[in-house]
Amino acid sequence: MSLLDVLDHLLSFAAPALALALLLPLAARFLLKKRGLAASWWVQVAINFIVGLGVLTGSLWWLDRDGKILAYAALALAVATSQWLLSRGWRQ
Repeated sequence: MSLLDVLDHLLSFAAPALALALLLPLAARFLLKKRGLAASWWVQVAINFIVGLGVLTGSLWWLDRDGKILAYAALALAVATSQWLLSRGWRQ
């Protein structure tokens, strides 16, 4: 496998985590009540991306395969929980 193939596989593996990490802080600004956020948007994106990559890596290890629905469901749940914690969602 060439270097470009490896890079393509790694970027494709991380793309769902990056998409959620970028979309959730943006959606939180519009959907949640107006209140002070615990961190700036780029910190939220970075933390959500790290959480998402961790979940995808763990599911790859646990399930022995990438792209299973269970992995994406765990990704959505973990990143949504991370965003809820970053947005201080318990202080409704």
